[in-house]
Amino acid sequence: MSRLKALAADEIAARLETLPGWRLQQGAIKRTFRTHGWKGSLMVTSAIGHLAEVAWHHPEIALSWNRVEVSLSTHDVDGISDRDFELARKIEEFVSWRPANEGGALEGTPAEDRFAYIAYD
Repeated sequence: MSRLKALAADEIAARLETLPGWRLQQGAIKRTFRTHGWKGSLMVTSAIGHLAEVAWHHPEIALSWNRVEVSLSTHDVDGISDRDFELARKIEEFVSWRPANEGGALEGTPAEDRFAYIAYD
């Protein structure tokens, strides 16, 4: 039996403050990732799909030419749970990762439009 419970509205609001770009809408937490075109949208969708499958928690994903919207809720509790926020954090960390900001050996994609695929916030 699952110990998950639906989170209260005030707890959802407080947690969303720690996840810039995420919002509460229609009973789910959502994030729209802007991309530079079809290739970027497909890569973001695949990355989210991989994380969701490994976590065994499957979001709704809306894919278009220059954006990907991910929507998380927990059907088992008919609301938003810890599961949704944990996956949202992992998605945010993974999709928004910018190696150049870490100062390590990985440089990240060049800052030229022809290489861009995600429009970082």
